[in-house]
This record gives sequence, structure tokens and C-alpha cells, in this order.
Amino acid sequence: MRTLNVDLGTRSYPIHIGADLIDRVELIDPCLRARKAAIVTNDVVGPLYLERLCAGLARTGVEIVPIILPDGELHKNWQTLNTIFDALLGAHCERSTTLIALGGGVVGDMGGFAAACWQRGMPFIQVPTTLLAQVDSSVGGKTAINHPQGKNMIGAFYQPRLVLADTSTLSTLPEREFSAGLAEVIKYGLIRDAAFFDWLEQNIDALRALDAEAIVRVIERSCRNKAEIVVADETEQGERALLNLGHTFGHAIEAGLGYGQWLHGEAVAAGTMMAAELSRRLGWINDFDVERIERLFECAGLPTHGPALGVPRYLELMAHDKKVEAGKLRFVLLRGIGQAVVTDDVGMREVSAAIEARCR
Repeated sequence: MRTLNVDLGTRSYPIHIGADLIDRVELIDPCLRARKAAIVTNDVVGPLYLERLCAGLARTGVEIVPIILPDGELHKNWQTLNTIFDALLGAHCERSTTLIALGGGVVGDMGGFAAACWQRGMPFIQVPTTLLAQVDSSVGGKTAINHPQGKNMIGAFYQPRLVLADTSTLSTLPEREFSAGLAEVIKYGLIRDAAFFDWLEQNIDALRALDAEAIVRVIERSCRNKAEIVVADETEQGERALLNLGHTFGHAIEAGLGYGQWLHGEAVAAGTMMAAELSRRLGWINDFDVERIERLFECAGLPTHGPALGVPRYLELMAHDKKVEAGKLRFVLLRGIGQAVVTDDVGMREVSAAIEARCR
């Protein structure tokens, strides 16, 4: 097991990374405020791992309240959030009850938002079971649900007390879901870690073959990058916005197609290629850089072009992005591999041309 720390003073928490950590209840126990826990999962992950987690906690005298949600981005909404609240009310859960999110990014985001809201805040633990959640969404305290017109528009910053990244859960992850997680991994190399990007180019085949050493290294390096950014800018007033590379375009893809049609990582990959294309058109990166980025996404099994929604529809959806400030849309773009910047000094003609070039 490897352990990192997200250093946020009195709200600091560890990230444990390793195999079969779901069975290591001694890692969870110190984070429980009371001997009662609500475990939020979904109808795909639950049958695989819920019983193991419940059994371990029960042996230590913890009362368990299982809450099973429908799977998928389509259900990341108020109605499903109320399902969590209904279960917490029905089980007489108090503010001291700990909520454990067992699943991927949707479960983690919804579980975290529910924990932030329940009686104005209950303890919260992340047990991510997808690569995307282990390298990105479980770390940093962003929690949210979707609105029909925009992804993650309703939420809160609410940090967990623990992140338990069990790498053995990736063995049951569909190949498409694993590739979606690689999009967020590649993002770290692009925004601030050029050496990591180089390493990914050399080791992408080992990762897709689920090489244990490569996977642990990728999760640890990704979490370290994200933890450093979160500590520097917890509520996204500056540097943390760099983590949204590809997301402005990607969120438009998800909302435009209907949530769940493309996985989040697939939309981010196509969105990142639009950001790279825009960066190239501004003269900030060259053709070779764009080709390297495209080749790595292709090797990761990810799309490099977005769906043909039409430029006006993309722009309409992007106008709801959370990075709009004073009516101007801010973009995360590249001045080189490993060098991302946030800017609002971009003409809509260049933005439209980049979208058009990367749609099919």
C-alpha cells in the first residue's frame, strides 16, 4: 500500500492506494465518528463489493445502512439525490453517521453532495472503484449533480475524511470504462507534468494490460498532482481551473448528446483535442504536439473527435460552463505539453474553427 496526504490543515486526509483495500477496515475505522455508516453504491458495483465492505465493518460493530442507486450519469440528478436522503431519514441517520461512497465518479459526486447537505455536513469517505474516480474525482472535494442544461452545475466543495483506492476493483472494470479513466490520467501530463506524459507514451500498453506496478504508479502520480493543486487552490479561484482541460468542450458533448451516451472520459478526450486544436491555431503549440496528444489518446482507446452537434449548439452549451466569468468564457489551453494556462482572450472565430476541425 502507498499513502499520500492531502494537506488541508485540520481537514487533511490520506489517500491509500493498493490491492484489496476494501477488506482493510482498520483503515476506515479511525475515520468513523460513530458506529454507524451509510454505504452509497449502485446496482452494478453493489453486487461486486458491497457485501465485502459490509462484512468487514460489521465485524467491528458498525451498523450498516446500504443505499443502492441506479447506475449511470443519466441518474446524477435531484431525484436520485432524494433517494439518498429518503434512506438516511428512514434509517434515522444522524450528523455523526458516516457516508461511504462505494463506486465510480457518479456515486462519489452524489454521495459527497448528499454528505455535504445532510444536516449541514456528515463525515464522508470515498472508496472509488473506477480508474477515473481513483485518479481524479474522489480527490479534492468536488461534489455535484447535473442539470439538464449543464454538467455538475449544482454542488459543493466538501472534502472526504479518507480516500481508499483499491486497485483490485479495476479487474472488473469494462475496458471502455478503464480507457475513460486514462483521459484524466493523460490530462495531468498535459497540464503540468511533461515527464509523466513522456512516461505514459512509453507505458500505455502496459496500463491497458492492467500491469499492477504501472497502475499503482499512475494512480499515485495522478493523485499527487491533483493533491498539490487542491492544497494550493481548494475552491478553484486560480490554479485548480487547469484541471478542467478539455472539460468545457467535453461537458458540452455530454449535455448535447444526453448524459450517459458518452462516458465522461471519452468526452474529455475529444474536448482536450479541441483545446489542443485551438492552442495550435493560436500559435501556442505546433503540429507535432497535437499529433503526440492525438496518438496517445488513440493508443488509450479514446476518441479524438467529438460528435457533430454543430458549432452553434456547442457554443450554446459552453455558455453554461462554470468557467464563465463576467460573461466571458475562460478556456484551459496549452502553451506546450506540461504547460496549461487559463485565458479568456480567445476569439469566437478561432473557437468555432477548432470545434469544426475536431467534429465528425
